[in-house]
Amino acid sequence: MLGLLYDVHGNLPALEAVLADAEGTGVDRWLLGGDYALFGAWPAETVARLRGLDAGWIRGNGERWTASPDEAPEAVRGAIERNRELLGETLVAELAALPESSSDGDTLFCHGSPSSDVRSFRPEPADDEPELLAGLPAGVGRLVFGHTHLAFRRQTAGGVELVNPGSVGMPFDGDPRAAYAVEESDGSLVHHRVAYDHHASAAAVRERLGDAGEAPARRIERASADAS
Repeated sequence: MLGLLYDVHGNLPALEAVLADAEGTGVDRWLLGGDYALFGAWPAETVARLRGLDAGWIRGNGERWTASPDEAPEAVRGAIERNRELLGETLVAELAALPESSSDGDTLFCHGSPSSDVRSFRPEPADDEPELLAGLPAGVGRLVFGHTHLAFRRQTAGGVELVNPGSVGMPFDGDPRAAYAVEESDGSLVHHRVAYDHHASAAAVRERLGDAGEAPARRIERASADAS
């Protein structure tokens, strides 16, 4: 069975909780959907842990931004610079060189959408959905993506199944538990949530990132994109 891990964001305790939970599900391989390190207290340690898995990797906007900070919003550049320091130049370059997408049968995996790594789908259809689907190859029946940190599953008007496994390290749906999903041997998909000490992870972000860590720490604590 295939486990789906998206948006870990350097939150090693959340990742360890997910991996421990998955031991009982029969997962024997993984798809890693990007945003592995940025904004977390343990970026290098998280990548090292992920490298111990039997997994396919794709790149998220976090990996692109870390390699090219000028492409990122100015508000997050402080966190990016700290992330670059903690990862080191070699690892930053290796993560940025990952592919933007991968496929498995009739399933396509990307970070945001086939069109962009920073534009993605919402739990309810939006007006820009046809534009986001424009780059979808013919024959794809399931599209797996992340970026919004919202776990959901629904179908498009054209019958493509949209799946967001949710965020391991920084959910935005009001539930601070780590999120992941499993594609079972019969092709069905199951979402999972796992409790861990998210307050401790938030405290570690503040300690290791300094002022740049305040916003991500609040997001971990509140399980919300609103860090004000």
